[in-house]
Amino acid sequence: MKVVWEDAYSIIEPQITAEGVHVWPFDHTFPVDVRYLVFERRHEIRVNRHDYFELLYFYSGEAIYQVQGRTLRVREGDLFVMGSTSLHRMIDYPRGRVRAGVLYFLPELIRSGDGAEEEVEYLMPFLVQNSSFPHVIPAHTRIPLQVFDLMKRTNAELPAASNRARLSIKTYLKMILVLLVNHYASFRGTEETFNHKNRDLERLRPLFRYIDQHYGEPLSVEQAASLLYMSKSHFMRYFKHVTGQSFVSHLSRFRIAKAQALLTATDKSIAEISQDVGFYDQSYFGMIFHKLVGKTPREFKQQMAR
Repeated sequence: MKVVWEDAYSIIEPQITAEGVHVWPFDHTFPVDVRYLVFERRHEIRVNRHDYFELLYFYSGEAIYQVQGRTLRVREGDLFVMGSTSLHRMIDYPRGRVRAGVLYFLPELIRSGDGAEEEVEYLMPFLVQNSSFPHVIPAHTRIPLQVFDLMKRTNAELPAASNRARLSIKTYLKMILVLLVNHYASFRGTEETFNHKNRDLERLRPLFRYIDQHYGEPLSVEQAASLLYMSKSHFMRYFKHVTGQSFVSHLSRFRIAKAQALLTATDKSIAEISQDVGFYDQSYFGMIFHKLVGKTPREFKQQMAR
């Protein structure tokens, strides 16, 4: 089967909300998808998390991942396993671009909702991901290549238009999950880890909704703290603990991502865009943009035009 490689930035970045949640456009009746993506340093994707579960097989290349406050190296042939509560992103590409096969699925595809113990066991590697969880399964275990083969079989059945195709995909997915369950059998964690992280993120949700609607307006740390009824010092510690980054860094990255979208899709001037995304000092906007993107706003706009 021919593999079609797609640019990861153009697919993922536009779908990341102010909350840092990547929203994937699943078929709501059968939420699973397989894609083949190309990641590059020149197109940095913001730190994000997602409601779906993710498996990423490194077909070629190497990357340094940031997961909350940790950094992890993922090499060619490795498998990266990510649940739905940790903020993460690729922050460096030691060997240039990365090509990866990705499998996304929502847990309800496996878990029917009646709390069956067997169904929860399938998902355990995604539910117990605490601060010491080993997200990377090395190539030498041979598990990543087996998973990638099942990912390709899954992709061949998509879109799942028939009962046979749906049965095949569920079978392939459960075969993948059994490989993961066996690999992580010795890892000690509990489903309460997953529930606790969700509660932490829920507490920040009113702030993320506010940013999504008012990112073009001034917003200080004190104002953000007051929206959550916290003191400034407690808010700063709590936000860093939950997201792995400071509030100021999160807000700047979100605003710069909005600016990138406007520079790409509109004819507005750089001064107008600076104002639109909440930077009222154009020189400061240019400095932050260059720091996060690696180019000036003008260079970025010219590159996108080419």
